[in-house]
Amino acid sequence: MHNVVIMGSGCAGNTAAIYAARANLKPLVISGHEAGGQLSLTTLVENFPGFPEGINGPDLVENMKKQAMHFGAEYLHGAVIDTDLSQRPFRLNVEGEWIETRTLIVATGASARWLGIESEQKLIGKGVSSCATCDGFFYRGRKIMVIGGGDSAMEEANFLSRFGSEVTLVHRREEFRAAKIMLARAHQNPKIKFLTNTVVEEVHDVSKGIVTGVRLRDVKAGRVWEQDVDGFFLAIGHIPNTKVFKGQIETDADGYILSKGGARTNIAGVFHAGDVQDRTYRQAITAAGAGCMAAIEVERFLEAEGH
Repeated sequence: MHNVVIMGSGCAGNTAAIYAARANLKPLVISGHEAGGQLSLTTLVENFPGFPEGINGPDLVENMKKQAMHFGAEYLHGAVIDTDLSQRPFRLNVEGEWIETRTLIVATGASARWLGIESEQKLIGKGVSSCATCDGFFYRGRKIMVIGGGDSAMEEANFLSRFGSEVTLVHRREEFRAAKIMLARAHQNPKIKFLTNTVVEEVHDVSKGIVTGVRLRDVKAGRVWEQDVDGFFLAIGHIPNTKVFKGQIETDADGYILSKGGARTNIAGVFHAGDVQDRTYRQAITAAGAGCMAAIEVERFLEAEGH
C-alpha cells in the first residue's frame, strides 16, 4: 500500500515527488510513456529560474528526478493502463499489474498535437517546436512558420513576430477558428503573412539534423513548392492525457481536469498538477509550482486522516 502515487515524470510530477519524499511519504512515481514529459523534447531551456546560462530540458528533468530519489522517492518505468478511483484505496493498473494507494497525484501532462509527418518527428527540438514561449527567442532575425488556425496559432504568430524577420502562418482551410479580434490582430501585424488552403508535406532537412525549409501544397490548386524556414512551430492544440480516468475525474469538454480549488479534483484524495489541468500557461515553472501545491495538499490530507 502506497501513501501517494504520482502519475507523470515531467516538471510537475518530479517536483511533487521531491516535496512528498521530503515529507517522508515515500512516493512512487510512475514515469509514463513519455518519461520526462514535454521537457524531454526540448533542447535549451532559458526561462527556468536559477540557470543563468540555460539548461537542456532532459538535464533539468533528470536533475529533478535525482533530487526526488535522493529524498527517497521511487520510480517505476511504465504506463497506467486502467484505474479504479471509485473507492479508497485507489487502484491503478500499471501495464498489467494492479497497485494500491491512499492518494493520487495526476501529473500526466498534455501532449502536443503534431502533423505526424516522419521528417517533422525527427526534427522535434531541432527547429520543430510546439511552444513559442519556450523557443521563440532562438529565432531572432530568422524565418519562422506557424501551423494552425485557432486562437493559439494567432497568439503564437504575434508573439514570434517579436523575434523573427518574418512569420508565415499556414492553415489548411480558408476559414479560421480563431476569434475575430485575434485574427484581426494577426492580420494587422506587418510581419505576418498568411497561407490558407495549404498543407505541409515535408520538413527539411533531416540529413542535416536541423530545419532548413518545408515543402508546401495548395490543396485547391494542387501547386507544390519549397519555402525556406528556420523555425517551425505547431499550434494545433494539445491533448491532455486523461483518457485513463474517463468517467471518474471530472474534465472539461477537451479532457483537461477541472480544478476544485487548489490542487483538488472532484475525488477526495486525488490531486492534479501541471499541464493536465493548465491550458493557459503550460510552462516548466508553473508545472513545478503545481507539483509543489499537489504534494502539500496530499501531506495535509493524509495528516488529517492520521497517516
